[in-house]
Amino acid sequence: MEVSWRFWIVLFLTLQGLSALDFDPYRVLGVSRTASQADIKKAYKKLAREWHPDKNKDPGAEDKFIQISKAYEILSNEEKRTNYDHYGDAGENQGYQKQQREYRFRHFHENFYFDESFFHFPFNSERRDSIDEKYLLHFSHYVNEVVPDSFKKPYLIKITSDWCFSCIHIEPVWKEVVQELEGLGVGIGVVHAGYERRLAHHLGAHSTPSILGIINGKISFFHNAVVHENLRQFVESLLPGNLVEKVTNKNYVRFLSGWQQENKPHALLFGQTPAVPLMYKLTAFAYKDYVSFGYVYMGLRGVEDMTRQYNINVYAPAVLIFKEHINKPADVIQARGLKKQVIEDFIAQNKYLLAARLTSQRLFHELCPVKRSHRQRKYCVVLLTAEASKPSKPFEAFLSFALANTQDTVRFVHVYSSRQQEFASTLLPDSEMFQGQSGVSILERRNTAGRVVFKTLEDPWTGSESDKFILLGYLDQLRKDPAFLSSEAVLPDLADELAPVFLLRWLYSASDALSDWWESLLHSNWREMMPLLSLIFSALFILFGTVIVQAFSDSNEERESQPPDKEEVPEKAGKTEPTFTKENSSKIPKKGFVEVTELTDVTYTSNLVRLRPGHMNVVLILSNSTKTSLLQKFALEVYTFTGSSSLHFSFLSLDKHREWLEYLLEFAQDAAPIPNQYDKHFMERDYTGYVLALNGHKKYFCLFKPLKTVDEETVGSCDPDSSRGKPPCGLGPKPLKGKLSKLSLWMERLMEGSLQRFYIPSWPELD
Repeated sequence: MEVSWRFWIVLFLTLQGLSALDFDPYRVLGVSRTASQADIKKAYKKLAREWHPDKNKDPGAEDKFIQISKAYEILSNEEKRTNYDHYGDAGENQGYQKQQREYRFRHFHENFYFDESFFHFPFNSERRDSIDEKYLLHFSHYVNEVVPDSFKKPYLIKITSDWCFSCIHIEPVWKEVVQELEGLGVGIGVVHAGYERRLAHHLGAHSTPSILGIINGKISFFHNAVVHENLRQFVESLLPGNLVEKVTNKNYVRFLSGWQQENKPHALLFGQTPAVPLMYKLTAFAYKDYVSFGYVYMGLRGVEDMTRQYNINVYAPAVLIFKEHINKPADVIQARGLKKQVIEDFIAQNKYLLAARLTSQRLFHELCPVKRSHRQRKYCVVLLTAEASKPSKPFEAFLSFALANTQDTVRFVHVYSSRQQEFASTLLPDSEMFQGQSGVSILERRNTAGRVVFKTLEDPWTGSESDKFILLGYLDQLRKDPAFLSSEAVLPDLADELAPVFLLRWLYSASDALSDWWESLLHSNWREMMPLLSLIFSALFILFGTVIVQAFSDSNEERESQPPDKEEVPEKAGKTEPTFTKENSSKIPKKGFVEVTELTDVTYTSNLVRLRPGHMNVVLILSNSTKTSLLQKFALEVYTFTGSSSLHFSFLSLDKHREWLEYLLEFAQDAAPIPNQYDKHFMERDYTGYVLALNGHKKYFCLFKPLKTVDEETVGSCDPDSSRGKPPCGLGPKPLKGKLSKLSLWMERLMEGSLQRFYIPSWPELD
């Protein structure tokens, strides 16, 4: 009787657990667990139309419709869907149900007197995951945050799983290494291979535990024994070898004098250890594009002269920033326990020269930002001078003027006129008068497309006291009256002066590819690579066999064929000549040319899903009948904004991808009852002329809706019988002239960032 009573308790608890798991949203919608958001949306629409109580008179239609709505609510939300996949619950009652299950299981365990060690088995995933819980990575988090952030700091990632014996053994070492490296600035991540199989497969981790490093988007696996020193050396090996230069009393003048060629400040760390500290290397990697870093070991013989010259305390590490003057540091920080955050803040405040040279468009955007409001005005004083091996007298005078200036709203920069000729000719009104001489211009950027307002000094800049007095007067007038900048122009993009040439870029890419191939060859699993090798050898065999057969067949045909008639050659050439000329003439870009590509399933990933951060794709919605007229009007409206390298222009065919467009537009409207969403005119809505600005990285879009004109309203009220007084139908196309008339104003608001943004959980597939 006692055994029977316990059996019924176990059966009751089992049936109760099964009833709690009876609701399966995947089964309700009829989709698989790997279904995309587009498939889930499509299944929900189909079932909602079929089981809506107003359309389906079945007695159980209402309950079925409630289940469909609940299932879609869970699966359309990524967080609720993840919670359901992991715990069988959407997350609202997860904690309560988990607590109830633990209580019932504990009560059941106490009644049957099981050994306590069984339920505290060391491979329990809940106990182990509590250590790495804050470092867990998901696929979207890895792609959108970890990979872009790896260009500023390296990441150390551990791949783990349940019931993994080796994972338990490395946990103490892993915890100790994480506490040290995270404080130095290394990113930490943990991937659970059981829950994140897609991410583990993407990283190439086929076994657990695995440890890998990511830097500059490149993955490197750790293959040594898991001890503290090996992991630290592994992270240090991920960093480039030329980040920090060893500086002594023999080469410090050459190192500090490189500011003119590199166009960067130079930072010197005076340390007490022979090796460069890892914390300093990580800081150098984070700011490698802005500052050149050097390290001085104070225990080296001959360094006393440097410490005496710069007044360094030999008992505490110090960081010095040098800009245009190498005899005196621009800023100094010294303390016994320098923290990473203190060093990073110090470098961030001094990452530009006093009068930096504009060598790229990116640097121009950072030094001379676009005006956001009247309180955030930023002015740039630009010196247009000739290139010289040593600083000239006009530049020295300009530099001394910049050093004496204390206004936060003014930034001083200079440009080599010979390297940026279009930029210099736009700011200098009379190029003949400034031929071979320097000029100074004050400008303010108005938008990212290149529009600026500026004022150029009438006379060339010689660096005399009178020139400084005139420039000071201009700045005083500008502070009182912002309208003092009377001239307006559109500046061309600056050429990247420090970019490597094509041959060097090709060599760097080839060396990286060879190193990746060699590393994968050394540490690859040959059993897993056998299918790939078999495929490669089969393709080579087929290729060479085809070439040999084709060579023999061509030789036989040449012997049997007769020579062609000579009179036919000029006729064929004469026929093809007009066609060739026409094709060539059509490829010549005209003035006002705008490159607009079609958004298809081939270009969808590159033009939207994997669009670089900060870039947007402006998409025009059109149909086959309105393609020509709308594209011409669209090109005229957006032509003035084509100077921005962050904007891309595309068009989408409404006849092919209406469902994708309607899915996006649902995020740009208020929630409405389902009967109103499926009216009889649902498939007849005209979306031609709509414009979407899509931000693929941040997953939002801005919407432009064309205003209805009077002509469209009259066309909408047509009558087949023209005798009734209404205009006849089908006499011509609908007027499209005024659909995009306000698009240029909308584009200006888009560049200012004042448009309403509609966020979307994920981009649907373009079927």
